[in-house]
Amino acid sequence: MSDLYTEVMVPKKPSGKDQAIKFALIFFTVLFALAGLVLMPLLLIGAVILGIVDYIFLPRLNVEFEYLYVNGELEVDRIFSKSRRKRAASYDLSSMEIMAPWNSHRLDSYKNNRSLKKADYSSGIEGEGHKPYGFVISRNSQMELVVFEPNETMLKDIRSKMPRKVFYD
Repeated sequence: MSDLYTEVMVPKKPSGKDQAIKFALIFFTVLFALAGLVLMPLLLIGAVILGIVDYIFLPRLNVEFEYLYVNGELEVDRIFSKSRRKRAASYDLSSMEIMAPWNSHRLDSYKNNRSLKKADYSSGIEGEGHKPYGFVISRNSQMELVVFEPNETMLKDIRSKMPRKVFYD
């Protein structure tokens, strides 16, 4: 018997907050470097420290999500600047209650439930080619609402394992 295997990569749209952080870090690094060269050489130490902070934090602002579905297991990884990978979550979809498009009425009661833990692994892009789905799952004795963007192949594979839990409307 062959394994159901599907892999999807989704780049996350940088938010306004991410853009502001990136701009502020670069601006202050350049400002301290120029002030250190022109005014006070002691400010070059601040520029070096800010340069190290830039090196650490700027790659974390460029994120892609990778979904890997294998026989009922969904793994979500964050990939920072196309070079470093970190496991975000792993889900056993056999304990899933429902999966539907994010704008579907089937998820309305879950969206308004404040006791649910929420995780967003979607691109944040509205419109063409981007259709986020949400699923509710019991994990670590807590209910969780997860948003992600599977492709058609992944949806078919998940639905073939759990036909009564996956909706397309």
